[in-house]
Amino acid sequence: MRRPPLPRGFAVAVLLVWTILAGGCATAVSVERVDHGTVHQQLTHNVLSAHALSDPTHNVLRRWSLTDRFLTQPENAMADLRALVTQGHGGADEIFALAEMSFLHAEEQGGRPYYLASALYAYAFLFPGGLDQPPSPYDPRFRLATDLYNRGLTSGLATEDRTGIAIREARHPLPFGELDVAFDSRELVWGGRQLTGFFPVAELQVHGLDARYRQPGIGAPLAAGTTQSTLAKGFQVAPRVKTPVTALLRIPDPRHQIMSGQVRAQLELYPSSDTEAVLIDRQPVPLEVEHTATLAYMLDGMPVWEFEFGGFLRGGLLDKLPSRLVALEPFRSGRIPVVFVHGTASSPVRWAEMLNDLRSDPRIRDRFQFWFFSYETGNPVPYSALLLRDSLQEAVSTLDPSGREPALHEMVVIGHSQGGLLTKLTAVDTGARLWNTAFRKPPDQLQLDPETRDLLTRALFIKPVPSVKRLVFIATPHGGSYVAGNRISQFVASLVRLPGRLLRVSTEIGKLDDASTTLAGQTGFGSVHAMTPGSLLVQTLARTPIAAGVKAHSIIAVRGDGPVETGDDGVVEYKSAHIDGVESEYIVRSGHSTQSDPRTIEEVRRILLLHWEESCTKRNECGPPGTGAPRIASRTR
Repeated sequence: MRRPPLPRGFAVAVLLVWTILAGGCATAVSVERVDHGTVHQQLTHNVLSAHALSDPTHNVLRRWSLTDRFLTQPENAMADLRALVTQGHGGADEIFALAEMSFLHAEEQGGRPYYLASALYAYAFLFPGGLDQPPSPYDPRFRLATDLYNRGLTSGLATEDRTGIAIREARHPLPFGELDVAFDSRELVWGGRQLTGFFPVAELQVHGLDARYRQPGIGAPLAAGTTQSTLAKGFQVAPRVKTPVTALLRIPDPRHQIMSGQVRAQLELYPSSDTEAVLIDRQPVPLEVEHTATLAYMLDGMPVWEFEFGGFLRGGLLDKLPSRLVALEPFRSGRIPVVFVHGTASSPVRWAEMLNDLRSDPRIRDRFQFWFFSYETGNPVPYSALLLRDSLQEAVSTLDPSGREPALHEMVVIGHSQGGLLTKLTAVDTGARLWNTAFRKPPDQLQLDPETRDLLTRALFIKPVPSVKRLVFIATPHGGSYVAGNRISQFVASLVRLPGRLLRVSTEIGKLDDASTTLAGQTGFGSVHAMTPGSLLVQTLARTPIAAGVKAHSIIAVRGDGPVETGDDGVVEYKSAHIDGVESEYIVRSGHSTQSDPRTIEEVRRILLLHWEESCTKRNECGPPGTGAPRIASRTR
């Protein structure tokens, strides 16, 4: 007897049940292999990289059944998690989660109180003060917590208009209480100047510098301006200098204070020139410093072209400056000065790439200090060189009147292009050579005004600057520049307006007869005329040896890959840049502006390290090899 067929609906239901049961035999968990980039994104997925909570924080929320609550009521969820920690049911994992949750909520709507809370929680995670083991440096939360502290502090201490950071005593509301910040205003004093105008430079995108250097560590990296102070004759800190500083909020017994709701902390300020690390829980901790971003922030908006071409055409442009020799930080005892001298129609800004690279090296940064000489590049070379020598000697006599700073007397002078000629004129004894190329009678037999005679004598009878011990010539036209001799350059040179004192000198020279001067009838006295191949100045200077006891190095740029001996850099030929008697000659395949070339910078680095080794050996002050220990603040609070 045949069974009646099953109803169609019943058959479909049976098939569906069978499918569900069959599927239930397989796990809902699966895996999928991904590429390295995806792996890294998963490992670094956090509030700072993806504006979402990291896996460790998600795990904490799931453990305490707070995931959904944080999505809908984030402030209540954080209060609940904090209560669990206060009751002793949580530890480092929960503290870290609170730091990340607070930062995310601050970004979305919580604002300053939650930025500060994030910084406090992150500090408590990093420096538990004996309650827990500090996090392992291999724990990805270690660096994230450091960044949360740095970023939270930066945003939490922002000024009301968010254009800077407020470095002062203050009381701030927290989501769970109050934060009292103490600050010692004496920390604003920096080498006799006052630090002011603190700006968060980690948030800046830098253009125009090939490399960005930062020292990773703890604290909010800032750029600080300085107020004017009494200027030393011949030397000053650049008026618009910006220096890297780090703000640190130190919190004693952080977990206990945070859980109590009343937090007292000390705001500390550290210029990078003084301190690289601090002691927290008796352990050295590096400070976060933004070297490159601070330099770029300082240079941003500077009227470079106006200064460079104005300084070429207007011979008295800088006469009202209190000093032509400037530095980026106050004089530092024990650090050897490196003096940069720019070239024609140029400025100290053109050393930015080299400065950026050299200051990133602690071997250089901790042993040298960088000074910059400015001059009107259209003026006569001997006159500009006189200003350089006077500036160096005035600086030394002002900074070291008793002669107790040996490093100050181990000076390195680095000159590019025309600046290389000025550099050589700091370390030669010309005797009467230069005078005799210009005049046929000794000074006392010329019919000149006493002031004119004095200026000419000081400019042409040259003695070495005693504190200068090493020279570096970069693309220097020792034999003149073939570009200086062309018609266009000569026309541009005719537009140069000499300063009043030099106009008076040229007028008086013009009244002398052929029996008194070789310059009778000469129409130009500026730098372009002096650097024309065959000029009396370059011929005489090329034959003048560098003074005994001074070492020199040549860095010569040659374009292309042809023979070096017949090559040039577009402005100076190799045969002009080459001189005998130097310690080393380095050829870089580059154009004339080679001071920004990484190979040129690397050669300067080599020379500076060699200079330090030789000078400290002479003084018997060399430390162990390597970079040495970081400068740690003596205060521990």
